[in-house]
Amino acid sequence: MCCKKHDGRGRPARQSSSRLLGSGPGACRRESGRESGPGRGRGRDVLKLRGRTLELAVPAVAGIVNLNADSFSDPGPRTDATVEARLAAVVAEGADLVELGAQSAITDRPPVDAAVEAELVARALATARRRHPEVLLAVDTYKLEVVEAALAGGCHLVNDVSGLADLGVAEACGRAGAGLVVTHTPVGPLAALQDESAYGDVAGEVAAWLARALARAEGAGADRRSLVVDPGVDLAKTPSQTLALLRDLHRIAALGRPILLAVSRKDFVGALTRRSPAGRGPGTLGAVAALRGVGRQILRVHDVAATRDLLAVYDALRGPPPPGPLAVPHELRHEPQPRVSSGPAPPVGPGGGDR
Repeated sequence: MCCKKHDGRGRPARQSSSRLLGSGPGACRRESGRESGPGRGRGRDVLKLRGRTLELAVPAVAGIVNLNADSFSDPGPRTDATVEARLAAVVAEGADLVELGAQSAITDRPPVDAAVEAELVARALATARRRHPEVLLAVDTYKLEVVEAALAGGCHLVNDVSGLADLGVAEACGRAGAGLVVTHTPVGPLAALQDESAYGDVAGEVAAWLARALARAEGAGADRRSLVVDPGVDLAKTPSQTLALLRDLHRIAALGRPILLAVSRKDFVGALTRRSPAGRGPGTLGAVAALRGVGRQILRVHDVAATRDLLAVYDALRGPPPPGPLAVPHELRHEPQPRVSSGPAPPVGPGGGDR
């Protein structure tokens, strides 16, 4: 067994579905195959990230930590204390990666000043490295100044939502040996495109665009073994176009690189469920379940614990059965009974017993 842990009550601690490899504290050390080309070897299941390696034979879960107050899904004031609490929460829930971001994706907002964004990211990275040295760290940004600050602060993966608007981002990641997410978007950062006629074959066009973007990133010095593709859920796409894209996600998986699946609380979920972002959790889980097994995935989510629970149950039902007999600990069989004020005990209904 690798890196087996227990919580304070003697139960096995929540384990990540993926495996961290390399020299980081708490990482599981395991042999990994070398990537020898599409379709060959275990190396296809690992992502190289600055001397660390993330195994993706099963989905990795990236927990979102917003540093900005105007997030589309959980707006509100941010302080160092609230960021530290959120970091602790997503790590405790089983995140393989923590993604930090200080720029809202809302398209009618001005961009955050790069110097301000870089300071917020650097401060959060320092806290994360101090409190949670075993966890991989990603930063969501498209600004070269912020990327350079993030890499200097120990970031392992850069999530560039601009579609490589600045090739300097790929160059910087290549020099540092960091991972890079290449995202499909035919428009600039924070620009909106909601045109039902924009695509003829959305999955085919996105796949072709991403293939060209991967070549550009490699040409700028990025290591292909460190590259991830993001089909750009809701980015320059209507909800209908996003749905069509996800239904054909296998065409993106055919590119041979891991997929960052950023479906959490997105507008296509809202269009299907008629719910605002905070109420889109169940719909998000439906998307994660439907897309399970389509390529190697990093699931970028707001609700880490719920995603972990879904994967545990889904994989037990659809994959190999868990080893050994299943049993639920006694203390988890029912919720604690509420305290009642002193006085006569309430009458027991017919039959009594535990209902």
